[in-house]
Amino acid sequence: MKYQDTWDLDAIFPGGTKSPELQTKLQTIQQEIQEYQTLIQEWNFEASKSAEPLKAILAKQETVGKGLGQAGTFVHMYHDAYMNDEHANVVMGQVMDLSGEVEKLSTTFTKKLVAVADEDWQKLLQDHELQGISFSLNEIRDKGKRLLSEEEEKILTELNKDGLTAWSRLYGTTVSIMTIPFSDKEGNTTDYSVGQAMNRMYADPDPEVRKQLFENWEAAWTKFAPIFADTLNHLDGYRLTLQKAHSREHYLEEPLEYNRMSKETLDAMWTAVANRKQPFIDFLNQKAKILGMEKLGWQDVDAPVAFGEMEPPSFTYDEACDFIIENFATFGAEISAFAKHALENRWVEAEDRPNKRPGGYCTGLPEFEESRIFMTFTGSPSDASTLAHELGHAFHSHVMRDLPTLNRRYAMNVAETASTFAETIIGNATVAKAKTKEEKITLLNAKMGNAVAMFLNIHARFLFEDKLYEERSKGIVSEQRLNELMVNAQKEAYCDSLSSYHPHFWCSKLHFFIDDVPFYNFPYTFGFLFSLGIYAESLKNPEGFERKYIALLRDTGSMKVEDLAMKHLGVDLTKPGFWEAGIKLMESDAVEFIQLTNERLS
Repeated sequence: MKYQDTWDLDAIFPGGTKSPELQTKLQTIQQEIQEYQTLIQEWNFEASKSAEPLKAILAKQETVGKGLGQAGTFVHMYHDAYMNDEHANVVMGQVMDLSGEVEKLSTTFTKKLVAVADEDWQKLLQDHELQGISFSLNEIRDKGKRLLSEEEEKILTELNKDGLTAWSRLYGTTVSIMTIPFSDKEGNTTDYSVGQAMNRMYADPDPEVRKQLFENWEAAWTKFAPIFADTLNHLDGYRLTLQKAHSREHYLEEPLEYNRMSKETLDAMWTAVANRKQPFIDFLNQKAKILGMEKLGWQDVDAPVAFGEMEPPSFTYDEACDFIIENFATFGAEISAFAKHALENRWVEAEDRPNKRPGGYCTGLPEFEESRIFMTFTGSPSDASTLAHELGHAFHSHVMRDLPTLNRRYAMNVAETASTFAETIIGNATVAKAKTKEEKITLLNAKMGNAVAMFLNIHARFLFEDKLYEERSKGIVSEQRLNELMVNAQKEAYCDSLSSYHPHFWCSKLHFFIDDVPFYNFPYTFGFLFSLGIYAESLKNPEGFERKYIALLRDTGSMKVEDLAMKHLGVDLTKPGFWEAGIKLMESDAVEFIQLTNERLS
C-alpha cells in the first residue's frame, strides 16, 4: 500500500503558524483561563463542604489543558518539520505566556488542596468521581506541600520563561543553524543539517565516510561548545536552585518522583546492568574484527555489517509500514489495526529532507485524542524500528483515551515500556524472517545496537549527568571538565572497549537540554528491560495476552511502578533478579551473532 510520509498539518490548523484559526484558538483559551481563575478564586471548601466546586475546577482545568496542548503541539510540530519558520517562535511565545498564567493559577489551586484538612480530604475522596482519580489528586497534594508561598511561586513561574525554558529553547535555536560539511570522493562538499549528518555518520557502511563525518561532527560541536556549556550550566544550575527552594535534598529526588519509582529500584536496575555487560562488550569486540579494526571507534558502534557482496537490508517507507502492521498482528489485532489507522491518516512526518530537526518523537493532540509522530526515514532497519517505537507510544495513549485525564499522565519510564515493546516485536520479526545467514547477521547487528544503546550508551549518559549535577551544585563546570566527565563516563559504561570516544556528546545529545524532565536517560533503560519482561510473559502465555497488556498500560498513570509490576507481573523491581532476567533475553542475540560471524571469519 502507498502511504504519505508527511503530516497533514492543515487538518489541525490550516495556514501554518500564521493560521487565523490558531489565533482564534488562543483567544478562546484566554477566555477559558479567566473562567478557570474565577472558579479557583471562588472555591471555599470550608464554606460548602461539597465536592462539586472541586469537580468543576478539574473539568475547566482539563479544557484549558487540552486547548493549550493542541496549540502548543501544533507549533512545535510545524517548527520541527520546517525549522526556517521564524514565526513559530512568536506563536510559541504566546503559548508560553498562556501556560505561565495557567501554571500560576494551578499553584493557587494546589495551595487550596493542601489547605484542606486531612480528615476533610478523605471525605472528599469518597465522592465516586474523585475516588477514581484519587491517586493523582493525592500526588498533586503531596507535591503541593513542597511549594513556596503563592506569590513566590508566581514569581518563579514568570522567571522560568526567561530561565529554564529559555535556555532550553536557545539550544534548539543554535542547533537549527548548525551544519556539518561532508566531502565526497569527487571533492564535492555538502553541508548537512545536524539530523542528516547524524543519520549518515552512524549508518553509512563506508568507514571512511563515518570517520570524516565524525571528525567534522566533533569539530562543529567544539566550535559551538562555549555556548552549550553556558546553556547546560544555567539549565542545571536553575534546576538545582528550584529543587533546593522546594526542599529537595538530592538532585535525584525530582526525576525519581516524576517517574514514580524508588532509589532502590534505580540502584537494582543499574547494578544488574553493570554486572552483565560482558556479552555486549564481546559483541562490540566481534564487530571490530568483522570490520577489520582492533577496536571500534565511537562512530562505528552502530555501523552496519555485511559479508560478501550482500548489501545491508533496507525498506522503503511503504514497505516498513506494511511490515509493521503485519507483524504487530502476530501479537494482537488491536495494536495492528491502530498502526494501520495512524499510518493511513498521515499521523507520521517521516520525509528525508533538509530543514528538519534531528531525532524522533511521539506527541499528542489532546483535543483530537490522537498522537503524531516525528522522524526522518532513510530506509534502514533501525528506521523501521524507530517507526514501530513511536507507534508504540501512540498506542499507549490510544488505549488510555477514555480514562480521566488525570489518570492518563504516565511517567517517562513506563512510557518507554510500550514503545520498546513495539520495537521488540519488529526487531524479532526482522531477524526471524531473514532469508540467509548473512542477512540474519546484519539484522542481529541492528537489533544488538539497541541493547548496546540501553546498557552502555544510556548508562554513560546517566553516569555523566549524575557527576555533572554533583559538581554543578558546587559551581560552574567548565567546557573542558564537561568533556572529561563525558569521556570518563563513556569509558566506564563501555568498559573501555572503544578506540575513540565523543567528548562533546554532552553537546550533541538533545536530552541533556530538555527543560521539563531532569535525567532524561535512565527511564529508557527501565522501559527497555520492563518491556522485555512483559514480552517474555507474552511468549509463555500468548493466548489473550494483548488484553492483559492493555490492562497494564491503562494502569500506568495511576500507580507507582513497583505496584504496577507486582499487580500485573508479580515481580519485585527493587531486586536485581528481575532486571537480570531481562538482560539475559538479549544475551542470546549476542551469542548467536558471534557464532554466525565466527563461521564467516574462519
